[in-house]
Amino acid sequence: MKLRAIIVEDEAVSREILSNYIGKYCPNVELLGEASNINEAYDLIQKNELDLVFLDVEMPFGNAFDLLEKINDRRFEIVFVTAYDHYAIEALNNHASYYLLKPISIDELIKAVNHVAEIKERENDLQNKILSPKVSKASGKITIPLQDGFEVLDVNDIVFCKADDNYTEIHLLDSKKLVSKTLKYFELALSEYDFARIHKSYLVNINSIIKYKKGKGGSVIVSNGKEILVSSSKKGALLSYFK
Repeated sequence: MKLRAIIVEDEAVSREILSNYIGKYCPNVELLGEASNINEAYDLIQKNELDLVFLDVEMPFGNAFDLLEKINDRRFEIVFVTAYDHYAIEALNNHASYYLLKPISIDELIKAVNHVAEIKERENDLQNKILSPKVSKASGKITIPLQDGFEVLDVNDIVFCKADDNYTEIHLLDSKKLVSKTLKYFELALSEYDFARIHKSYLVNINSIIKYKKGKGGSVIVSNGKEILVSSSKKGALLSYFK
């Protein structure tokens, strides 16, 4: 898997060496930027969704641990890069994935990157196994993945689902959720419930429909007030629910 990463290092020569090593020996790492102090690093971290930060310890305006204290919701792994081995214990206490001593060993760099890749692959496997949308017919619940975990929705609270490229908007009565699954996925996941694909972009909870308006395909008005067009090819299947 591709690891999105940044380098945080105050010495330009050290940044260049590490960047060159990564480019040559770690093809699964995509460098998104570099920072020379913790303020620049904080801005990069806030602007990017990262998997890995190569982090020097001693820098201007504070050290690596000052930076980590500023980040409340850390989802990336850390590889500390430093010339001082007495930081090892503190690095471990800050949940570093790996600790590299300067001058950097290419073999150790490759091990560090592979170690982080394994961690991220396990996280992805867990998400696909547990956090992907699932329906329990007994409970009428569906789980949808979030960046920081998952949310449980009552199937009956879903008004409709709308396709958004490879994402799906799940519309509730007064809110919506954006999920990184296709509409086809939800059509299958909700197939045991009264949901109808009334348009290539819409999957509607039949129980949320409060009005049907005639036309070539017609349209429906659902409980949150939204009017949704019905494809002419889907009209017959929709109307069969109301016979």
